Amino acid sequence: MSTKTISIILPVFNEEENVVPFCDALDEMKRQDLTGYDVEYLFVDDGSVDDTLARIRILSEERSHVRVISFSRNFGHQAALTAGMERAKGDAVITMDTDFQDPPEVVPQLIEKWEAGNQIVYARRTTRADKAFKKWTADVYYRVLSRMSDVDIPRQVGDFRLIDRVVLKNLTRLDEHARYLRGMVAWLGFKHDFVDFERPDRLHGETGYPLSKMLKLAMDGLLNFSFSPLKIGLWVGLVSMFISLIFLGYMIFDTVFGPPAAKYELYKWLVVVLFGFVGAQFVFLWIIGEYIGRIYNDVRRRPLYVVNEELNLNGTD
Repeated sequence: MSTKTISIILPVFNEEENVVPFCDALDEMKRQDLTGYDVEYLFVDDGSVDDTLARIRILSEERSHVRVISFSRNFGHQAALTAGMERAKGDAVITMDTDFQDPPEVVPQLIEKWEAGNQIVYARRTTRADKAFKKWTADVYYRVLSRMSDVDIPRQVGDFRLIDRVVLKNLTRLDEHARYLRGMVAWLGFKHDFVDFERPDRLHGETGYPLSKMLKLAMDGLLNFSFSPLKIGLWVGLVSMFISLIFLGYMIFDTVFGPPAAKYELYKWLVVVLFGFVGAQFVFLWIIGEYIGRIYNDVRRRPLYVVNEELNLNGTD
């Protein structure tokens, strides 16, 4: 029976302080728990501007199981994950970050669940060492997403997961440009299970996922897997029509029975209400524009990323 291969995909952006100790931690875990597997690491440098690329180049020279994919510029975390998946050789593929918030010691547990027959194994966070605001917004977002999405996307699950080769083949067939891999993996179905873990804090440096990128990812999740934002316009329109009928009845009643001085008070309210609904119209125009923009991006057929170089000086590509 041939030895199974595990591909570990590691997207990196300005992680110069973390890549070497994280690779060392993976190697230690591999020596202790994965002796029966062939393991490869695919570092995907997402346009880092520090010494991240230089350090993973050295790792690829020193360790034959380390491969390097370097982007021409920053294309985003989801694009980096996709690039690694498209080049992975493994019977199973694990995606994780190198900041130690995805602990290497969880990897054997993911593989154990996979060997038990699960084609997708999610690493689910039971606790997270984040600020209170981030914890609260994440919880609210996952609740909203679960209610609005047409797909059952697991809560408290990021991009730390294992997928089987069969899942990978189907996932790489999905070629939409605005990618939300958490939803795409869930959309595929397949038998799945969870491994719970406590998420620690970063070892070094600052997160490469600032608020702007988090908001974009959240928007991708909502718009890629739900038409509910478009349906909100129907309810706002119906409420608007109902309120206008009430105002029309009030105006008729006031004109017939009310004193002359009171006839103009209503217009103060109407101006406020109209301003509110005009603002709502612009919001819905923006939502429609987001959907149209995503269609436009997919129709243009531009590549999701551009690779500058692929390196494995001691290994085989």
